[in-house]
Amino acid sequence: MNPIRVIVVDDSAFMRKMVTDILESDNRIQVIATARNGEECLLKVKKLHPDVVTLDVEMPKMDGISTLATIMNTNPLPVVMLSSVTSEGAAKTLQAISNGAVDFITKPSGSISLDINTIKDEIIQKVLAASQAQLTKTEHVKQEPNLQHVTGLHKKSMIVIGSSTGGPRALQSVLTNLPEDFITPILIAQHMPKGFTKSLADRLNLLSNVHVKEAMHGEIIKDKTAYIAPGGYHMKIRNVGIANAIELIDDSLGYLHKPSVDFLIESLAQINKVNKIAVILTGMGSDGSEGIKYLKEQDPSSLIVAESEESSIVYGMPKSAIKTNVVNYILHIQQIGQMVHTITKRLGGR
Repeated sequence: MNPIRVIVVDDSAFMRKMVTDILESDNRIQVIATARNGEECLLKVKKLHPDVVTLDVEMPKMDGISTLATIMNTNPLPVVMLSSVTSEGAAKTLQAISNGAVDFITKPSGSISLDINTIKDEIIQKVLAASQAQLTKTEHVKQEPNLQHVTGLHKKSMIVIGSSTGGPRALQSVLTNLPEDFITPILIAQHMPKGFTKSLADRLNLLSNVHVKEAMHGEIIKDKTAYIAPGGYHMKIRNVGIANAIELIDDSLGYLHKPSVDFLIESLAQINKVNKIAVILTGMGSDGSEGIKYLKEQDPSSLIVAESEESSIVYGMPKSAIKTNVVNYILHIQQIGQMVHTITKRLGGR
């Protein structure tokens, strides 16, 4: 098997050296070149045709956002952004993800992170995942899913969505396809570190007909609202009398990811008197699979939707979900928003 060929782009010579050393410590990866800025990056991409580019957001001459736009317009390939955790850095990173970057890596202590080795495993895994990303999408065949078995048991419904690599773009597709009269509350676990989920929520809120916000501990879950779990916290749904509320938990609780899709779905399974819908979108790994199995065991009438391979940036999470044999619908990302709306209307409208 040929190694994954990577170009590392950063204006700091120290960071270029450190990221190169980290990547080349894995024999599956070969750094074929480095670049100091966007202009140099574009020349080397054109000449060397890498499999993956790691691209710093903030650079002189031509920054990462402009460089990414040119790459995606001229020679689309998997790009992983490196970003600092600042409000401006988070906003630019989410813009980059929306514009075609596969994923991002957070520098642990600013633009020049002397402690970059502390996230060595994350850098390697994200580059490996990016090399498997599907950037060229086929047009989906429009067909109406069979809804004959969708019957509402309760007056209200609740939706949970899990996503990881490629998730911000997938979430944008789902939420922007919801019509103005969509009411059902949505709770989202997107694998993302602290400092970025607020920017993601703010961005999606500007684009969507529903209100999108970063979830707060203790708040009552309201209709026509999508809640995104804050990075670094598990999100749980709990009943408080006649209402349902959000509980945020800092402890890892033994889950690999925080927020965990499994944990969120498992909490939905404990809520009574709502129709339950779980959606698994693009992402690396298998988070969500145990959750949907548990949900079906607790409530066989719950409905499970998984994103199809043809539209997933990374097919790991949906593929793992489908293998559980509890998924009811496998849909192209462009179908999912309208589909959940159709389901909730059929279940009773809320």
